[in-house]
Amino acid sequence: MLRDIVGRREEEIELEAGACLGCVFEHYARQFPRLGELKSSIVLARNHQFSDRSVMLGEGDEIAFLPPVSGGTGRYTQQIFDADQGYFFALTREPIDTAGLAKQLLRGEDGALVNFEGVVRNNTKGRRTEFLDYECYEAMAVKMLAEIGRDIAHTHAIGRIAMVHRLGRMDIGETSVAVVVTAPHRKPAFEAALEGINRLKRLVPIWKKEHFADGEVWVEGEWDESALKK
Repeated sequence: MLRDIVGRREEEIELEAGACLGCVFEHYARQFPRLGELKSSIVLARNHQFSDRSVMLGEGDEIAFLPPVSGGTGRYTQQIFDADQGYFFALTREPIDTAGLAKQLLRGEDGALVNFEGVVRNNTKGRRTEFLDYECYEAMAVKMLAEIGRDIAHTHAIGRIAMVHRLGRMDIGETSVAVVVTAPHRKPAFEAALEGINRLKRLVPIWKKEHFADGEVWVEGEWDESALKK
């Protein structure tokens, strides 16, 4: 949505010494008044971390403006694999191989395997959907997936967890996101998978555009309060 407003995905700028994160936002808000109108719902990030607007900037900092979330080479454009624990987090532009993820995670001591898949449906509030497009801030998104997944693994009695989101165009019936959890028992596996998808939808910078027979729209979501407090 913000890219459509300013007409580009990224650019490099020079600021005076002592500039803060909020200065970057105001720089663009002056050029594009619509950004200023959306200020209360836009979260800022510095070097892939949610940050307060008062944070002072340094040479080479990477800044991102993130609207409310909807929620490479090879199969994955970005991935993080915790070899010691067996956790896996990734982004892909290819169909998600949930069976392969399950096989990768499952161990002999596991008595439960929960595989949640978010699937593209053919309508939204009665309006016929033809296909979806997902975009994201990839470097930050995969780190957020890992942060969420690791926290869930530490607070639930599970064995392993994987979270994978697909990007690009998806047709009706295709899987857009998968959260796979293995555990000795079913209850914590179900609870961990549910918490995983709920937190992903509120915190990971991924955006969805719905294409209808009569138009298209970026889906407006809602940031988690923990992000808005930054």
